[in-house]
Amino acid sequence: FFETLLLLPLLIATTARSDEGSYQLKVVTDRETAIYEAGESAKFIVTLTRGDQPVTAGTVSFVVDDFLTGPLANTDYPHGELQLSEKAEIEVKLPIPGFLRCEVTFQVPENKAIKATAGAGFSPTLISPSLPVPDDFDDFWTVQKARLAKVPAEAKLTPVEFSDTRIECFDVEVACVDGTPVSGYFGRPKNAEPRSLPAILWVHGAGVGSSSLANAAKGASSQMLSLDMNAHGIPNGQPAAYYKALSEGRLKDYRAAGREDREACYFRGMFLRLVRAIDFLTSQPEWDGKTVVVIGHSQGGGQALAAGGLDNRVTMIAVGVPAICDHSGLAAGRINGWPKLVPLGDDGKPDSTILQTSRYFDCVNFASRCRAEAIMSVGFIDSTCPPSSCYAAFNQLQGTKSIINEPLMGHAAPQHIQDAFFAHVMENVQRQAR
Repeated sequence: FFETLLLLPLLIATTARSDEGSYQLKVVTDRETAIYEAGESAKFIVTLTRGDQPVTAGTVSFVVDDFLTGPLANTDYPHGELQLSEKAEIEVKLPIPGFLRCEVTFQVPENKAIKATAGAGFSPTLISPSLPVPDDFDDFWTVQKARLAKVPAEAKLTPVEFSDTRIECFDVEVACVDGTPVSGYFGRPKNAEPRSLPAILWVHGAGVGSSSLANAAKGASSQMLSLDMNAHGIPNGQPAAYYKALSEGRLKDYRAAGREDREACYFRGMFLRLVRAIDFLTSQPEWDGKTVVVIGHSQGGGQALAAGGLDNRVTMIAVGVPAICDHSGLAAGRINGWPKLVPLGDDGKPDSTILQTSRYFDCVNFASRCRAEAIMSVGFIDSTCPPSSCYAAFNQLQGTKSIINEPLMGHAAPQHIQDAFFAHVMENVQRQAR
């Protein structure tokens, strides 16, 4: 039903120079996959080298945690100092499904401290939702989509020059709810036959910026209807100062805007723009009538999950280190994912009002409605979108799915993952075309 893909890990290690050569500190698990059963022992193995020689005398400090900090931090995990040796090891266990990370630190003589981090997963495919899907989750989104449907999907296309003469590109705006349009760059092959092309929607990570003409062109050059949509319905191709002013003004802290009320939450409009973007793509006469792919990383990964759960026209999602997942994690005693939507109250518990609102915008819940084929990446030391939040969503996906585990990766979308995603997209497109 799903496949685990292990690519070459990104090694998280740091180096520092002293008068007698470079130090390099590394930590890895004793198992290449870094995946164990809950209750099973795992070992973090620490090595320090200077130049090309191992350092086997001295100490490193270390701390193991489950990503929780502050008042919710569990201080029972191993921590302290470790004597360097031929095989310096830190043994850990986790009795329940989840993740642990180990950070080690070495103080370079007369220089800065260097650090290295690794993660380990324990029965990650058994991580369950932190709270159940609200009883009226589907009703709420049915009402929202009905409101969207009442807004005519009027599109304004402005031609944009592009060097590849085999495709044509446009700056596009499509009317949507609340007066905020879909705004993106749209590319398509020239002279395509009617009902001949699959569609791909590219969605963005956090921040405030223009859509990507390069993404729109990449999809079009691969014989797809290709729309790259910015997250906020804002104009494209503006000077950097324009987006800086927005990020410091109207869109400052957008991630928390309206989080006390499900009708006002910022992500409501963002998610409805996904549906409207798919409306636009599937209205094109060249659309093949069956294939819609949504691809993104971080906030874009969360949007891809939301699109797959909201719109059954979506046939595949490519989801990199997804944000907007497991908002209610703190209620289950585990770290929540970006944007850390639910704060702790004065009583040390999750704010009850925001907690309830967050459940309608949790991509774990959208994943439970998503039957599209899916590929996901997860970084085992990602503190922005922690691996437990990613797996909570992955485990709820209802279609064929695969995951790229990166035990030594933080919050990142490296080229090899981007390449793997696009190769998976093209395989899906070819299968759909048969």
